[in-house]
Amino acid sequence: MARILVVDDEARIRDVVQYALEREGFEVLLAADGHEALAKLRSHDADLVVLDVLMPELDGLSLCRRIRAEGPLPIIFLSSRTEEVDRILGLELGGDDYVTKPFSPRELAIRVKTVLRRTGAGSAEVRRGAEALVVHGPIEMDPGRHEVRVRGDKVELTVTEFGLLRALLDRPGLVLTRSQLIERARGGDTHITERTIDTHIRRIRAKLRPFGLDPIETVHGLGYKASELVAR
Repeated sequence: MARILVVDDEARIRDVVQYALEREGFEVLLAADGHEALAKLRSHDADLVVLDVLMPELDGLSLCRRIRAEGPLPIIFLSSRTEEVDRILGLELGGDDYVTKPFSPRELAIRVKTVLRRTGAGSAEVRRGAEALVVHGPIEMDPGRHEVRVRGDKVELTVTEFGLLRALLDRPGLVLTRSQLIERARGGDTHITERTIDTHIRRIRAKLRPFGLDPIETVHGLGYKASELVAR
């Protein structure tokens, strides 16, 4: 059973999300602010965080930075902000999805399932070694562990970044359009825009640049493909 941490300063929203997720069989932890959320994460294992953006003291974007400093725990932002720039900022900080208020509780539960499916979770269901390593030059992707390593050094990618990189490395040399990448990396969830795909690609490149690598080639007017790399 996957455990979800729901962080929102509105009790009504917490209750609605808890009810929707528990109906789908999830275990739910609740936090009313960012500081309580950090305490819960220190004392409990969680498989995903549903995180409100606008909160007093420690807001959702700041909390996301703190969580991302520790590892690739999946995050779904929940916010009344609807501007695309806000959505892109949340995803650039490492969020894996962004749901705007008012929202359908059923839709949120589906999005949680989609992100967990890409992660290979809940906690009792992670299948280490169930899928073969994806090797591309010096890059090794372990889908079972949800890990990326370059010459043995671990690279922290979010769930969406991992899915995008894997979609490209699974098909070296094959050009994938942005819509195809959305389909392959996000399980058909078209809530993410083609512009956001470009944002995630930039983040992947930035994380691999310190290793002297750029495994993704832009094919102007079409999309992206995996660049040829030599293992060393």
